[in-house]
Amino acid sequence: MVHHHRYNLLKKGGDEEAGTLLFLYYRRRRPNLLSVVFLSLLSCTFILAPHLFSASSSLSHLCSFGVQNEGFVGNIDVNAPLCSSIPNGRICCDRSHFRSDICFMKGDVRTHSPSSSVFLYSSKSNNGFISYVSSMIDDGEQEEHDELQHEKIKPYTRKWEPSIMDTIDELDLISKRANLGVHHPCDVIHNVPAVIFSTGGYTGNLYHEFNDGIMPLYITSQHFNKKVVFFILDYRNWWVIKYGDIISHLSDHPVIDFIGDNRTHCFTEAIIGLRIHDELTVDSSLMRSNESIVDFRNLLDRAYWPRIRGLIQEEEQETVDKKMSTSRTSGSVFDYQARKPKLVILSRNGSRAIMNENSLVKTSEEMGFQVQVLRPERTTELAKIYRSLNSSDVMIGVHGAAMTHFLFMKPGSVLIQVIPLGTEWAAETYYGEPARKLGLKYIGYKIKGRESSLFDEYDKDDPVLRNPSSFTKKGWEYTKKIYLEDQTVRLELRRFGKRLARAYYCITGIHPQSSLE
Repeated sequence: MVHHHRYNLLKKGGDEEAGTLLFLYYRRRRPNLLSVVFLSLLSCTFILAPHLFSASSSLSHLCSFGVQNEGFVGNIDVNAPLCSSIPNGRICCDRSHFRSDICFMKGDVRTHSPSSSVFLYSSKSNNGFISYVSSMIDDGEQEEHDELQHEKIKPYTRKWEPSIMDTIDELDLISKRANLGVHHPCDVIHNVPAVIFSTGGYTGNLYHEFNDGIMPLYITSQHFNKKVVFFILDYRNWWVIKYGDIISHLSDHPVIDFIGDNRTHCFTEAIIGLRIHDELTVDSSLMRSNESIVDFRNLLDRAYWPRIRGLIQEEEQETVDKKMSTSRTSGSVFDYQARKPKLVILSRNGSRAIMNENSLVKTSEEMGFQVQVLRPERTTELAKIYRSLNSSDVMIGVHGAAMTHFLFMKPGSVLIQVIPLGTEWAAETYYGEPARKLGLKYIGYKIKGRESSLFDEYDKDDPVLRNPSSFTKKGWEYTKKIYLEDQTVRLELRRFGKRLARAYYCITGIHPQSSLE
């Protein structure tokens, strides 16, 4: 009981705890008079030192005691994020962001997967004097490892969604006072920091894989220049394979399954959780070296280039063969085709599909585009999709997770997003604004009621058609059920042709051959 009370006093800091500890010492041990005098002198020195050295500033020291002595807090730039600098033997958690928590551990850090824990062993407390007095009081009776701090964290970037966070594994971060006589073996000693995060939650959806995982991982770890080890909770082997090209450009080390690997891994620094800025973006003002979303895309370029090089060589050979074939019949045909801007249509099946897609292809070709219909599957190699969109000038797609592929486009390209009824806010927030930040020329196409399949299911005056916001404001479930799962589109090509003509002009600087305006 006394031990627990003393620990609470140690947490408070200040002159009062020193006197209290001396009192406890006297009650428990009743030391000889010389010891009492010695400790009393130390206590007086501790209490009066600020007054002796600076009477004029004694009040400010007194008021700020326990803050300045935190070590890392007083040294932080006011514009820097919380926990940007901590001393050895400390755990610091930043829970200020509504999207995610992130904790930092520095010192003797060790993983313990059977208990889903990360331990930090500290040989001293924050206050050397208190640590000294505490050791005298315990007189060898304290436990081998006193728990100094205990934090819990679910390292996933959607903490405002309780339903999904309930599915995420939780980690215990525990700081303990180490006993010099007890040895804690390390199975693997790392000379680089660790970053621990989860690939659970909405993983399996491209938007969430990038927005909640890959981009926050870049934001959190890129400053390590690949000198970092990634530990994954809710480990999925397919995810590691799918994003292996990107991971290899963020870390020089193999990814480790936190729960599946029972070895004790030892570090001097660990980050648990990921920082996230906004929807599919990197805020340069929050980055150490002002990296932006363009820098992230450049990383993707480097990551996929080795594989793309082989694809390019194959395409070049096919082009040479095609040129030789067409030049025998019409020398001008190939030259004209080569100048055509490339337009990629992201094709969907089921909900939010473009029902007159074939007519859209024909209209686009008549306008002067070279058209490719791309139907990404969950198993489609990302390098192939990247190659296709990286070489495109325009991408057309209906609002949905597949629009995340705009990250694969070159800045200066054109993104046309078809916006079904009831998705205006989401389309702008998740894809429109991020696309502009990447440097794309964004064109949003809001469909009219008669272009929606809902037009055949509801009366023309029904609020579902007339006032979608009256339903979407009720919550995500209404939006999902009515406007995302049950809606397809049939474009009015004469009206949509104006967007095509605008895109053509943005790329070529000339008006298209054929316009439906």
